[in-house]
Amino acid sequence: MKKLVLGAVMAFSLSAAQAADIVDTAKSAGSFNTLVAAVQAAGLVDTLKGPGPFTVFAPTDAAFAKIPKAKLDALLKDKAALTKILTYHVVPGKVMAASVKPGAVVTVEGSSLMVSAKGKNVMVDKAKVVKTDVEADNGVIHVIDSVIMPK
Repeated sequence: MKKLVLGAVMAFSLSAAQAADIVDTAKSAGSFNTLVAAVQAAGLVDTLKGPGPFTVFAPTDAAFAKIPKAKLDALLKDKAALTKILTYHVVPGKVMAASVKPGAVVTVEGSSLMVSAKGKNVMVDKAKVVKTDVEADNGVIHVIDSVIMPK
């Protein structure tokens, strides 16, 4: 009986330690430092730590590096523009890759982004999805190779 209880406690502790919200999941991945800094600058941390669920198309640091430094620096100081861009990367609900269908998807920002698929290549607007289904306890992250801009 002791072993069963100990095993259950250990299993619970392990799963609780692995559970993380969207922001903490992005931080721990190590390749979303610019995204996390942008989320902080826009004041969206509490929202993305909230209950959700959210689907986030997350640009990597390499994706942000495609934006000229002066433009990125200016954007990080413009909270309204930054919020508009970041919320364009978020879709309400938890949409796993197997459930994604080509077509227009309404974002938290309010406008639609276009999801398309050619073979195994899935695109969100003009960004390629490079990794899918990074689960968080309040949603899911799909990694993209470019920052997408609202129209």
